[in-house]
Amino acid sequence: MTTTHRTRARPMAPAERRDHLIDVTLRLLREHGREVTTKQIAEAAGVAEGTIFRVVDTKEELVDAAIVRAFEPGALMERIREIDPEQPLEKRLLILVAVLQQRWQATFDLMRRVGLVRPPHHDHPQADADRRRLLDLIVAVIAPDADRLTLPPDLFAHRLRLLTFAGSHPHISDGHLLTPEDVVTTLLHGLQRNP
Repeated sequence: MTTTHRTRARPMAPAERRDHLIDVTLRLLREHGREVTTKQIAEAAGVAEGTIFRVVDTKEELVDAAIVRAFEPGALMERIREIDPEQPLEKRLLILVAVLQQRWQATFDLMRRVGLVRPPHHDHPQADADRRRLLDLIVAVIAPDADRLTLPPDLFAHRLRLLTFAGSHPHISDGHLLTPEDVVTTLLHGLQRNP
């Protein structure tokens, strides 16, 4: 007769365990929405279900923390910082738009799955500071070629963000999502035929 032994998760500090559970919950929210169960979370995290309630009081508290985590801009900003400033402007913009689209499309999908109509803490001072930092990073991608543009880099960045956001949202775009090439070509070359 053989017995199956469950492998125990390695010991973690309380803060590390909380972070791990939040990350796992966020991943599962993208798949199951708010219907995700604590059993699913525990199995995916490799912990006993009771461990969750040593970290949070309720599943809703964990879900809320995961949703807030989804809107933290750290990973997005890091990907933008990785854009090589030595590449030609058009290539930098294509990468930038692709990065923004991936983030926003994942965010729109998460919001739909969990029933959000706007980001949590949208009007919080930290959200304003994060938006300013994000805009500064976008401007830094554009700025080396400022002399080639008809607008200052900050205004160009504003239009790029608006067009990318609208072109990435399935309802705003009437189901006709824009590709990074669509966005960049429109911004750099317009839509009028050359004479």
